[in-house]
Amino acid sequence: MQKKYSWYSLLKAGLANQDWDKAIPSSKPKSKYDVIIIGGGGHGLATAYYLAKECGITNVAVVEKGYIGGGNTGRNTTIIRSNYLRDEASSLYEHSMRLWEGLSEDLNFNVMFSQRGVYNLGHTLQDMRDIERRVNANVLNGVDAVVVDHKEIKEQIPIINTSKNVRYPIMGASFQARAGVARHDGVAWGFARAASNLGVDIIQNCEVIDIEVEEGRVKGVKTTQGDIMADRVGCVSAGHSSVIARMAGLRLPVESHPLQAFVSEAMKPILHTVVMSNAVHGYVSQSDKGDLVIGAGIDGYNSYAQRGSAKIVEHCAAAILELFPIFSRVRMNRQWGGIVDVCPDACPVISPTKIEGLYFNCGWGTGGFKATPGSGNVFAHTIAQDKQHDLAVPFHIDRFTTGALIDEHGAAGVAH
Repeated sequence: MQKKYSWYSLLKAGLANQDWDKAIPSSKPKSKYDVIIIGGGGHGLATAYYLAKECGITNVAVVEKGYIGGGNTGRNTTIIRSNYLRDEASSLYEHSMRLWEGLSEDLNFNVMFSQRGVYNLGHTLQDMRDIERRVNANVLNGVDAVVVDHKEIKEQIPIINTSKNVRYPIMGASFQARAGVARHDGVAWGFARAASNLGVDIIQNCEVIDIEVEEGRVKGVKTTQGDIMADRVGCVSAGHSSVIARMAGLRLPVESHPLQAFVSEAMKPILHTVVMSNAVHGYVSQSDKGDLVIGAGIDGYNSYAQRGSAKIVEHCAAAILELFPIFSRVRMNRQWGGIVDVCPDACPVISPTKIEGLYFNCGWGTGGFKATPGSGNVFAHTIAQDKQHDLAVPFHIDRFTTGALIDEHGAAGVAH
């Protein structure tokens, strides 16, 4: 017979093990490191992990002004896909996808990566032409993608509304079977613990207030916990990248916007995939806990506030109800906002700067979470070798002066 435990006995057992080691030890900054990473989100932690694991640089500090995963890493809808249009972007996101597929094993931490597939809906003839073009480009680049019609969508998602009498009838979609979702907190914790185990110092509640530059070379950073010196500094601070850049006298081609999401009460499994629509401006999936995770496009105004406007919430809710009328009586539990920095071509910057030893990884818009391991991997190699990783070369900051832009507005979905 299986032994039963009372809540009291479980609590007592938990409190009795007070001497357990912390999964992520608290670190105090040393006076000097080989590399400083500004930003303790997924991309920053991944950069530190791959610096230690693949580049052999373990004297690394990750400085985070708040707590690990308190920024955009914990404020997104966790969608992962690599079906982008341009060769440069799809190669980078596919690199990330392949890392996702072995990430839990690599980190020895369950990031709950679930390859449940993503549908990008088409509602007009032009939508379908764009979808066919993107799917063909994906196949040529070795990315899994197919075009499906509205009948197949209805077969796979019985609760979706495929009526011809709605504002934007569904004509078809692209489908990437290897795409899916992951647990955002698990990703942050997994990378943080793995990096820490390799010798990386993760310093929380340590805000960077200035960057030390001398004769065109970075020397270190000033923080709320004192000065920290380093010959190389990588900035991965999501929506605040332009603020950090200004400390070094740089101006980045990014704008920061609030990006909202909200989640519902939990319910039994009813939606087994991810559905995105550019035309109605919304996307939805159901988490393993049972709540609906819903998101929309960015707010039109610039802001550093981790909240958004009621107008966007209302518009997004209407869009989701058009696709899924069955959700009309579902109650929403909470809403939040992240801060995304957006480049003019809807693609990131992964680049050295004119200041020697200073590197920036920013401008991901709403594509940041899905790129987490790939971004960290190529950025780590860029910093370690002082030379861009091959996959990062097209994303040099100089493309905004040379005109070699990578226009991903369409494949970036509802983000831009």
